[in-house]
Amino acid sequence: MDVSQLPFNRLIGLELANPDNGFLVCLPDKLQYTNHLGTVHGSALLAVAEAGSGAFLSRQFSDTSGIVPVVRKLEAKFRKPASGQVSARCNVPVAETERWSTELASRGRVVAAIPVEVVDGAGVVVMSAVVEWFIVQGASH
Repeated sequence: MDVSQLPFNRLIGLELANPDNGFLVCLPDKLQYTNHLGTVHGSALLAVAEAGSGAFLSRQFSDTSGIVPVVRKLEAKFRKPASGQVSARCNVPVAETERWSTELASRGRVVAAIPVEVVDGAGVVVMSAVVEWFIVQGASH
């Protein structure tokens, strides 16, 4: 699934990032994403984190049909004010992603916690988060 094509993500202008640079999604450097301080709004950063984790999940389960992921929880820490383009990257150990696949296959559901870093245009980590997804197999939405 291309998370950039979800209605909300299209509305805000979220884009898929160039995978060669290690990022999954990004918001371009635009005035519409700023707050009263002239930095990137916290809600925009949260949207990038959630979409980045969704893009990561999509890659992990690209060969699995009929799964329905739903965000259960998102915990974030804002580290620095952000400026410019903001992008998300995820780094999950292979053993953990293998556990997700095994549990999904055996139980038909799994909870997957995905750590995300949001980085601004200067390369500074401006937010770290963990997005927890509840994933079921074979459910209709």
